[in-house]
Amino acid sequence: MPAPDTSDREIVIRRTFAAARELVFAAFTAGRHIDAWFGPVGYTTTTQSMDVRPGGLWRYVMSGHGVSYNTWVRYHQVDAPALLRYEVGTDALDSPAHFQVTVTLVTVGAQTELTMRSLFRSVAARNQVVDKHHAIEGGQQTLARLDSHLRDQALAVAPVPPLGRPFVITRTVAAPRALVWKAWTDLTALLRWFGPAGCTITAQAIDLRPGGVFHYAMQTPGGTMWGKWIFREVVAPERLVLIQSFSDATGGVTRHPLSPHWPLWTHSVLTLSEAAGQTTMTLTWSPWDADAQAQATFDTSHPDMERGWSGTFAALLSYLQSVTKDRSP
Repeated sequence: MPAPDTSDREIVIRRTFAAARELVFAAFTAGRHIDAWFGPVGYTTTTQSMDVRPGGLWRYVMSGHGVSYNTWVRYHQVDAPALLRYEVGTDALDSPAHFQVTVTLVTVGAQTELTMRSLFRSVAARNQVVDKHHAIEGGQQTLARLDSHLRDQALAVAPVPPLGRPFVITRTVAAPRALVWKAWTDLTALLRWFGPAGCTITAQAIDLRPGGVFHYAMQTPGGTMWGKWIFREVVAPERLVLIQSFSDATGGVTRHPLSPHWPLWTHSVLTLSEAAGQTTMTLTWSPWDADAQAQATFDTSHPDMERGWSGTFAALLSYLQSVTKDRSP
């Protein structure tokens, strides 16, 4: 007897990722990954607990646009790295599931094809989430965010060839290395000083680990620009290595808004060394995976970089002086 046709109760979304199937599966089943991308644009996900096994639960809060949803997922089938089946509900665990989800992953050459099939209890329930909550667009946005996250993970481990002439700037400050490290890596501290003169930085979080991301908005007199750091090495309190790019509100990668030939990505190494109560900061900045035109643009921009970073370091010095003064007896 043929299986009943349920297509009128389903939402099916597909996307192909330039990543191995194992990494895509891990992005669905590890809290450190899934909180970085899960949900439509404008929403954040915070995992409360995650137990990925048949009968296990993932509990999370999805927040955005002034509302929060306490959500649970109960897993029914976990076949790594090819298949996940689970049900999704909100609020009380004893409430009925709102829909069932099947995620299948198929290797296609060096890529992974993902199919996410959501099955609702009725045609009316399916149509309601499509019409009222824009579930199809939300699902596509969610997988687009996953694509961006997977690309970030690839950048975090990709080899870095030496390109162009690196820009190097060094400053010594009268502050202990631990305090300077915190200024570079603690969100509250970083937002108080980072950025060129006349700009302010806003951000929700900093994920300080290899593969983690710092996504921020820079308010300038001319408007808002977005930036992104992808951490490659985090060796507290002495070494921070990251890939930088201009970005957008969704965390994508964009060109420099004022310099179309600027490298799409740059590579930064910050080292901190301490002696006699002072800390020397050395920042080495280079193009990353750039063509000859982008390298030349970077090389000829060193005087502008010197002025920009001098202002940024002056703001850091002022911040450190204020913190040191507050800590003094």
